[in-house]
Amino acid sequence: MIRYLLLLCLIVSLQQDEDVMLWSASSQLAWNDFKAQPENGTDIVATTASGITFSYSIKKTDHKIVSFNTQVFGHFYPDKSWVILENADDYILAHEQLHFDITELHVRKFKQQIERLKVSAHIASDLDNLHQEINKLLSKMQNSYDGESDYSRNLIYQTKWHKFIKMELEKLSKYKS
Repeated sequence: MIRYLLLLCLIVSLQQDEDVMLWSASSQLAWNDFKAQPENGTDIVATTASGITFSYSIKKTDHKIVSFNTQVFGHFYPDKSWVILENADDYILAHEQLHFDITELHVRKFKQQIERLKVSAHIASDLDNLHQEINKLLSKMQNSYDGESDYSRNLIYQTKWHKFIKMELEKLSKYKS
């Protein structure tokens, strides 16, 4: 008897009608992708909501796990991302794009780590733990990026981050979405 178990784990809970965009090397964010209402009383010009969606299936035969499959994607959430257009420019848009690129970098790291996993009786918990860990690393890097670049205002660090993320994405191009 073959049985399949499918679990879906999301950083951001998706509703049926929620608009999402997949990360793509050939497509960049545009200001019209930012559809949420801006926050009042802030000096922040834009906010990018992005995250990793992850699902897996486990194949069992005679109550023994024999294989597993995964799907991992980087998403941008237009309905949770916002911009104050009168204060926005291409430089700030590039900063926001890099947030989305950092999400893709962690998608690739996640795929690389999944590739190293072996089928075992505890594969589901291994996958869930790996997912939690990659989300922590993603959050930490997003915060470091904003902190070091001072939300794009520090041109030197903004440039360093852009080069670093481009290089890291290239290193993991095998896992590109």
